[in-house]
Amino acid sequence: MRPLTSRAPSGARERGGRLKLAAAPISWGVSEVPGWGIQLDPDQVLSEIVEAGLAATELGPHGFFPADPAAIRARLATHGLALVGGFVPAVLHREAERTAELAGVEESAALLADAGARVLVLAARTGLHGYDAPYRPGAAEWEILRGGIARAQEIGARRGLAVAFHPHYGTVVEHGDDVLRLLETTDVALCLDTGHLLAAGADPLAIARSAGARIALVHLKDVDAALAARVRARELCYREAVRAGLYRPLGQGDLELGELLAILGAQRYGGWHVVEQDLALEAGDDPRLPLANVRESVGFLRGLVAA
Repeated sequence: MRPLTSRAPSGARERGGRLKLAAAPISWGVSEVPGWGIQLDPDQVLSEIVEAGLAATELGPHGFFPADPAAIRARLATHGLALVGGFVPAVLHREAERTAELAGVEESAALLADAGARVLVLAARTGLHGYDAPYRPGAAEWEILRGGIARAQEIGARRGLAVAFHPHYGTVVEHGDDVLRLLETTDVALCLDTGHLLAAGADPLAIARSAGARIALVHLKDVDAALAARVRARELCYREAVRAGLYRPLGQGDLELGELLAILGAQRYGGWHVVEQDLALEAGDDPRLPLANVRESVGFLRGLVAA
């Protein structure tokens, strides 16, 4: 793992020397994958996001919040939090399923927009359970996927949402060459998730340089590269690796965070930096672990920017 001495130049700073920092419920183990682990109460998660010193959150998976956007707004307002966006996985590479899946994207977009979000974070789900089955689309499936992404962009535009495509380990678009192909063959914006790119063996710094101004959202995760290599070699399933510490607090893994912030600063990225560390919680785990991890990440990140 890299030492905790990376430096970020002043170009990585926002106004007042601070980044726009947000959280995501997955850092508290809240996931869309059935059987993932203990799903905590939303008010506990929101309270601890505030306790960690963050100003905003992503929505979390379907069912985590009520389906009423007014209720979501009220709950967030109680905690003084803004809503950044939400993760919307959909099967978009198979024609037989795409229409129904896009109807789900439409429903999610309506909820996000009415709840006050600005970004729909789109991922290309394989249609298989979890994130352990490798899948590489053929040429015909890639064309169907491109069309599905374009339709999702139209849905977002109608709702006043930016659509940011999220390359994600265990989905149809995960590898570095997948992401470059996406950038070359579509005009969709990118959600730069450093953890999922590293987990899939891609270079998030190279992707950030290639994407440039098309980066609409940043998910900051640190990764244990040795564990990630074991996952790619199918020595560990994805959830086992997450339990074992695949994702680390910022500064405790192999992400070159200082250099990444420098790239984003040079590109004038001014959007949210979502601090994430995916967890899968089980009975007996320390209930304060999620908050402790996020606090470590936020402290390291703010210290890096101020250095």
